[in-house]
Amino acid sequence: MARVRGNGRDKTVRVPVAMPEESRPAAWLRNFRLSGFALSLLLLIVAALVVLAPNLKTLVVQRQQIAELQTQVDDAKSAVTDLRGEVDRWKDPAYIESQARNRLYYVFPGDISYLVIGEATGPKTADDQPISDKIQTTKVDWMRSLLSSVYTAGLTQATPAQLDTVPSPTSPAAGTGG
Repeated sequence: MARVRGNGRDKTVRVPVAMPEESRPAAWLRNFRLSGFALSLLLLIVAALVVLAPNLKTLVVQRQQIAELQTQVDDAKSAVTDLRGEVDRWKDPAYIESQARNRLYYVFPGDISYLVIGEATGPKTADDQPISDKIQTTKVDWMRSLLSSVYTAGLTQATPAQLDTVPSPTSPAAGTGG
């Protein structure tokens, strides 16, 4: 405090002293006054939160379940739409005819049908070599492979289940040089 003289009287003037930011209490906390009404209102809010919190959790869980069920209903509706389209296709005689030809291999009298057995992915090449249109000889001696297979089948003591796991003598894993 500082004293200032004026008109014959001493006046006391308060001079604020600067405090570090860390030690200075918050301004709102100094001015906070807790009355009975504010305390009762605070207790009422806390009680409402305690009572309503479980119900809010149940509400959130039920909303999530409703959203999941709605997606299931939407999926089922799209499946029904697809099935109705399929039923409409089966009402067309041309579609029935094409399905009988493709699935059951039916042909009309006088038609010739060729059935290709194997994969329909196209020609495969060994080691990604280009396909040749010339006739080539095989590099495997089929007679030796046949005799080797007969000898293996006749002289082995292994069960059929064990033979399924053993590589064939002509495969590269068997160690034969060909």
